[in-house]
Amino acid sequence: MGRLLAVLRAPAVRAGFVVLALGACVWALVSQWDDVTDAVSTIPGGTLLGATGLSLVYVSLTMLSWRAVLADLGSRLPLRTASSVFFVSQVGKYLPGGIWNVLAAAEMGADHQIPRRRSVSVMVVSILVSIVTGLALAVLAVALAPGAVADRYGWVAWALPVVLVVLLPPVLNRLLGVALRVTRRPALEEPMTARGIATAAVWALLAWLVAGAQVWLLATAVGMDETFASFALAVGGYALAWTVGFLVVVVPAGVGAREAVLAVVLAGQLDAGGVVVVVLLSRVLLTVADVGLGSGGLLLARTSARRLRERPRSDQVGS
Repeated sequence: MGRLLAVLRAPAVRAGFVVLALGACVWALVSQWDDVTDAVSTIPGGTLLGATGLSLVYVSLTMLSWRAVLADLGSRLPLRTASSVFFVSQVGKYLPGGIWNVLAAAEMGADHQIPRRRSVSVMVVSILVSIVTGLALAVLAVALAPGAVADRYGWVAWALPVVLVVLLPPVLNRLLGVALRVTRRPALEEPMTARGIATAAVWALLAWLVAGAQVWLLATAVGMDETFASFALAVGGYALAWTVGFLVVVVPAGVGAREAVLAVVLAGQLDAGGVVVVVLLSRVLLTVADVGLGSGGLLLARTSARRLRERPRSDQVGS
């Protein structure tokens, strides 16, 4: 990892990474363009607009969960700076390998005096928080979806308490310490606290609810009943789909695996055509959100860098 981070420090490599990652996001959209246009034609414009807004809110809430962990470990970033670092780094998840967003966050965080080992630990803890809260909501999908879901994904019920133990501060801090010693990195200056983990978990739960609301909004537009049970199924189904998709680390951003799980969950609520429309549009709108927020984060980063370069000149003029 140290060698990879060293390579990313070269300005040309960093710029190339952003271009490549954003290009991968755009390609994910363009490669499905015909299917997307067909799906869009079946959804009212207001519903699409609302689902797009929910996608943007979802990604923003995941940033706030990450920022809470970062603050708990000793680095408090202003919202503007945190948004820039997180949103730009997240487009790296569209590249194969499953580590590029972590490495990008570590390198961008170093520009703001955040030790790279801390950035990596923050991303790891944030992912664990997402997995635990996601598994908690995935239990809804297992309970409410057809029997095929329970047969295939019933393991979430026993996996949840196992993973939950990992988030207990004494256990989590010990695991982070062991990982840093194994990789011959200095220990963290600040341990994770119960308050920090709880704050991150609240933001993560809100993010899951918003993501599920996006799926529910699309699904009800193509025939799913507008009930609390269907909403709970959408929330739990998306959380389950994300968790399984994350575990398939060789696939960029869980592409394919996430959609397959969500399709199984929704199969009892929609016909085959409706399932395809919801699954496809949910992924596309989240990709659009990542592209939009990543581009905005890049603009914020460049604006901040320009202000830092101009500040000495302003001081000099005034003196």
